[in-house]
Amino acid sequence: MKTKEKNNIRRCPWVDLSKVDYVEYHDKEWGVPVYNDRLMFEFLTLESAQAGLSWYTVLKKREHYRRAFENFEPEKIARFNQAKIEELLLNPGIIRNRLKIEATVNNAQKFLEVQGAFGSFSKYIWGFVGGKPKINRIRKLSDYLATSKESDALSKDLKNRGFKFLGSTICYAHMQATGMINDHFLDCFRKSEIIDRYY
Repeated sequence: MKTKEKNNIRRCPWVDLSKVDYVEYHDKEWGVPVYNDRLMFEFLTLESAQAGLSWYTVLKKREHYRRAFENFEPEKIARFNQAKIEELLLNPGIIRNRLKIEATVNNAQKFLEVQGAFGSFSKYIWGFVGGKPKINRIRKLSDYLATSKESDALSKDLKNRGFKFLGSTICYAHMQATGMINDHFLDCFRKSEIIDRYY
């Protein structure tokens, strides 16, 4: 399958070219290695919110999430109390699922524990791919995996540490988004661009 083209640029075929924000996300963020802990927590939060939904549904609400969840600062979110959770359940800009909101607060607390244990969350999570991006050769949509041994291991360890809404499928999507796994199509312009710039 050929990647989608716009302005003679080839992209991964899952990108909906009719959605400008989706194209921008693919072209600027997806697959770029992330080492910043705050940004890593942002992606973890959004990925966990996606459970059972499409990624674009969450992407459209990203700015609302940033405002509602203190720009994804885990130190602040970890202190959210029950009153704050009830307030968030009334916020139409985010996904108003009690379990997911409570999981975000819980995950912020666990995130801080991992930071304390490893020095940074980034150091901890990158250890699941040996500290460097894993590059997959994606030629067709069927080449994509939903999980991997790395995402299985990450999910299991996160669960053991008390994290919630982070099953292996969500962890694999998180690893793709944060560049731990480069799953851009072989002929997508971002494949080589990311490798040349960030590796």
